[in-house]
Amino acid sequence: MKKPKPVLDFVQYAISEKISFYHHVNEQLYGNPLFPTPDIPEAEAIAAVDALEAAMQAAKEGGAAAVSAMHDAAERADNIYRNLARYVERIAVGNETSILSSGFHISKQPVIKPKPELAALDGEHSGDVKLVGKAKDRGAAYRWQMSKVSDDGTDGVWVDIGTSTRATFQVSGLEIMKRYKFRYAVVTPDGTSDYCEPVSKIII
Repeated sequence: MKKPKPVLDFVQYAISEKISFYHHVNEQLYGNPLFPTPDIPEAEAIAAVDALEAAMQAAKEGGAAAVSAMHDAAERADNIYRNLARYVERIAVGNETSILSSGFHISKQPVIKPKPELAALDGEHSGDVKLVGKAKDRGAAYRWQMSKVSDDGTDGVWVDIGTSTRATFQVSGLEIMKRYKFRYAVVTPDGTSDYCEPVSKIII
């Protein structure tokens, strides 16, 4: 069995989730007696997260340049926490409890996950989302809906956004840094299925 080690799952997080995770690592890692001398100084790590948070706020009000600056800030923060994860791996030497005390997540034995019913991916342009569902036998059409989540986390009303003959759909012109939920139903000769379990995505 392989030794546990910190995983870099955080690089796949949405910007807001990265910020929360990085704050958590800062609280857990710095001052932790198991990790006395992190490779990245605490002030540098904190500054990177603060800069990312400021860039995210600026992107809500700004245009393409502000969004690009936000992604640059995210890349800088990601690199810092990659380095910290490598430091934790080097010091912990596979000790699961030590790794978890640093705030990072640990690797597990590989688990085969089924393909999700629906995935929401970044589109070619800012404000675009590509929806990829599972093709169904005898599926003649796919009906797509979305719901905009309010800033306080309240789900919005489901609205129809289109129909396709394939299990993919492109949505454009969505608000940057807002969370949306998406779902679809399949039209077959026997009728229309229930809508799938929705997925959510913060638009970038």
